Amino acid sequence: MIDKILNINPERIAVTELFGAIGNPARTTEYIRMLRAIEENEKIRALVIDIDSPGGAAGPSEYIYSSVSKIAKKKPVVAFVRGMGASGAYMAACGATKIIAVPMALVGSIGVISQRPMLQEALERIGVRMETTKAGRLKDMFSMFREPTAEERQREQTLLNAFYDRFVELVAQARGMSVERVRELATGEVFTADEAKQNGLIDELGDLDTAIDLAQGLAELAERKVTYVKPHRGLRDRLLNNAAMAVVDAFAFAVETRVRERGLRP
Repeated sequence: MIDKILNINPERIAVTELFGAIGNPARTTEYIRMLRAIEENEKIRALVIDIDSPGGAAGPSEYIYSSVSKIAKKKPVVAFVRGMGASGAYMAACGATKIIAVPMALVGSIGVISQRPMLQEALERIGVRMETTKAGRLKDMFSMFREPTAEERQREQTLLNAFYDRFVELVAQARGMSVERVRELATGEVFTADEAKQNGLIDELGDLDTAIDLAQGLAELAERKVTYVKPHRGLRDRLLNNAAMAVVDAFAFAVETRVRERGLRP
C-alpha cells in the first residue's frame, strides 16, 4: 500500500486509521513506516488520521506522536476521533495540526498506569514455586510471582511520574496550554468530546467528512481528492487475524446453538 502512495496523482489528502491498542512492535513499525512515506511524499498535501483507540504502551505512543508531529511541520494533519482517543491515542493525536471528534466520542485519559497480576498465592495453592536467579538488586522488580518491596514500589512510582510529566508536557506544548492547566485535566479521566472542546483538548466537533474538509482548507486544495492508506500487514498477521475471527465465530455459533437447543426442550 505504501508503494501505491508514490504513484497517485498530485493534490491528494491521505486518510489512514489508528484503531485498537497501541504497543504491538510489528504494527507500530509498519505504522511508522507508512507515516514516513506520507511525510516524504510531496504528492500528498494533507493527512487525516481516523482514531478509535484506548491507547497503549508509552514508548510506541510517543513514537507515533513524534512521527505525526514531523508530518505536521510539512503539511496539515487532522486527527479525527470517531469513538475513543484516550491515553496514548490522545498523545498521538496531539501531534496533529487540529483535532476533531464526534460529539459522543471519549477523549483524554491523560495519565499513566502500570498493572500486573500477582500469581504467588494461586501458584502456592497448586504447589508451584517460582525460583529466581538474578544479578542486580531490582532486576525482577516487575515480577508477578512475589509482592514488590518498598524500594521497588517507590522506583516504579518514580518511573510512572516521569512518564506522566512527559505526557503532560507534550499535551501542553501541542495544545498551547500551560503545564499547570494540563495537570488539572490530567487526572486519567476521559471527557466527552464537548467537554474536551471546552477544556481545549480538541478543536472542533464533527465527523470524518468534517475532518477531510478541514484538511482540504488547511492545505488550500481546490479539489477534494482522498486516498485511503493502510500500513502493510504481513502474511503472519493476516493469517492470525483470520484464525482469531474463525475461533470467535465458531464459539459464538456453538453458544447460539446450545441456547436454541435448550429453548426448544419441553
